[in-house]
Amino acid sequence: MSGRVALPLFPLHAVLLPGASIGLRVFERRYLDMLRDCSREGSSFGSCLILQGEEVGAAALPAAFGVEARVEDFDMGRDGVLQLRLRGARRFHVEQTRVRDNGLVVGEVRWCPADDDDELRPQHALLSTLLQHIIEQAGSDYAPTSPAQLDQAAWVGWRLAQLLPLEEPQRLQLLQLDDVHERLDRMLGWLP
Repeated sequence: MSGRVALPLFPLHAVLLPGASIGLRVFERRYLDMLRDCSREGSSFGSCLILQGEEVGAAALPAAFGVEARVEDFDMGRDGVLQLRLRGARRFHVEQTRVRDNGLVVGEVRWCPADDDDELRPQHALLSTLLQHIIEQAGSDYAPTSPAQLDQAAWVGWRLAQLLPLEEPQRLQLLQLDDVHERLDRMLGWLP
């Protein structure tokens, strides 16, 4: 892990996962200003699950783990509200937060280690098969860029975490785990 960095946080009622995308409507001044600053500086921001509070209004209490959010696409909706398509990147651990005068939460974060590029273990082969079936139903937006990804523990784990009907606290549990195989074991335990 590297040293601590200041990262503006956008707390949500959903967990953004590495490699996953999420749509977001932005209308509050604090977040519009944050996006402007990130664009000017070429920097990013983080997304964390809200533990207490709401997405709008007073600053919410974010979870201690989150994901770096990168803007993939943006548009202005017919109602004049900025619409973003975000993609999750690196995981981070929030060590401390402060709230700016405008209500923006800024975290002092440490980047979590990058996922190992391990292959699936035999006990997790069922999860790859399950993911293939889910992707067939969900559509090509979730398809691997190469068939080899269906053998990669981290990729299979994050896509399953995205596509399975999990509760957001379950996704947060997975986000907190550094070991890709431990994540897969956890998901196996959640299957009926």
